[in-house]
Amino acid sequence: MFKVYEVKENVFANNEREANKLRKELKERKLFLLNLMSSPGSGKTTTLVKTLEELKDKLNMGVMEADIDGIVDAKTIAELGVKTIQVHTGGMCHLDADMTRQALTEMGTEDLDLVILENVGNLVCPAEFDTGAVKNVMILSIPEGDDKPLKYPLMFEVSDVVLINKIDVLPYFDFNIEQCSKEIHKLNPKAKIFPISSKTGEGIQNWIDWLVAAVHDWQQ
Repeated sequence: MFKVYEVKENVFANNEREANKLRKELKERKLFLLNLMSSPGSGKTTTLVKTLEELKDKLNMGVMEADIDGIVDAKTIAELGVKTIQVHTGGMCHLDADMTRQALTEMGTEDLDLVILENVGNLVCPAEFDTGAVKNVMILSIPEGDDKPLKYPLMFEVSDVVLINKIDVLPYFDFNIEQCSKEIHKLNPKAKIFPISSKTGEGIQNWIDWLVAAVHDWQQ
């Protein structure tokens, strides 16, 4: 005689409760938490830097850099003069709601309007765990290929915004933005899609306008 314990279901259910609780607290504090996800090499940090530069005179911001190890990205962000905390996940390939709460507490958010969590580079694990963020944003880069919505559907299902990055190299890759957008909208009809180049700045303003409006709406 033995008992079967569904660990995965239990862990997800508990995390969802904690995530909803954190979101409620963020709303009360009028603090907007953005969860930024992508695979390694998509241009996530470069896009983040561009975003911070565009918003530095509009919002008070902080950044949580989540990595399995290392401090390279956190040092890059800190050089911009933005409040930054490095979060090491202890080998885990994602952050959950409790880990996010701990990082927010450690960083201190009393004077902030917006905190951006740069999640661990991965298209699988981060999509499975609700961090308690107000919105989820993912970056898909042109060199990765336009088939990623078919291979990693959950990531696109949970993302409120998809930034299709590195459009400056589009002529050199077999990437169909229109078809990719259709596949994304099959999975998530409400997803906003912004083709951008974090290198040249093309398309960035559309993304910035969306983010500023989202933060202001949350603070109402």
